[in-house]
Amino acid sequence: MAVELVSKDKHRVEFMLTDANAVVANTLRRLIMEHVPVMAIDEVEFHKNSSVLYDEIVAHRLGLLALKSDLESYNVKSQCACKGEGCARCQVTLSLKAKGPCTVYAGEMECKDPKIKPVHAKTPIVKLLKGQELEFIATARLGFGAEHVKWTSALAWYKHKPLITINEKKNSNPDACAQSCPVDVYGVKDGKLAVNKKNHLRCHLCMACVDVAANESVTVEKSPNEFVFYLEPWGQLSPQEIIETAVHSFQAMLKSMEEKLKEAGVAEPGQMR
Repeated sequence: MAVELVSKDKHRVEFMLTDANAVVANTLRRLIMEHVPVMAIDEVEFHKNSSVLYDEIVAHRLGLLALKSDLESYNVKSQCACKGEGCARCQVTLSLKAKGPCTVYAGEMECKDPKIKPVHAKTPIVKLLKGQELEFIATARLGFGAEHVKWTSALAWYKHKPLITINEKKNSNPDACAQSCPVDVYGVKDGKLAVNKKNHLRCHLCMACVDVAANESVTVEKSPNEFVFYLEPWGQLSPQEIIETAVHSFQAMLKSMEEKLKEAGVAEPGQMR
């Protein structure tokens, strides 16, 4: 399998998987969304809350805040030396005190570890009226998306690479065909329909162009072994950290499976490789 970067910006990474199949692409997607640990608020202890929102609603909003995560300094609670009791190596506390009138923002929380902070500091938590107060201590820990969506590191999806063929001899309505595409894959030059090379990967196989094209002059197929993969991080980790952690998680899962098969006498040492 080969990987080729197509584009990258602050919000999205797009790359090609070549000589792969849908099983590989979907496995990578699920690993990214379910098996990459990130930090999220898991428990909230309220000392004061006279806002219009119940404790449960404020706690829910806090739990869904994306927090910058440090995978080198913290362990997943179930894998920590404290055996899940909770210590400085697997959890961290954030606190907040506020009195109205004001809007309370995520960036106002104070954390014992300055590296653990909200990705979007201006996310509003609650609006306090005059005399209303909010005071709490929140505990954040590493978790997996398979456990709850608040521990999801990114949105990941893929599609088959589109294969577009234009028969210039048959095509008689290039303008209508180009206008039918919702993602501007086509253009018309000198009265002929052409594929915009910068946009051709945008094609999501809706087949609108095929329906409009006359005499089957345009065909769109999906490549069986090439996939366009998209990754949109929520901000807790960088795209590189997400993909590397996903691969390492998969390797650990395969190793664990191999060991269990050996214990059951199903596989001999080295058979899984």
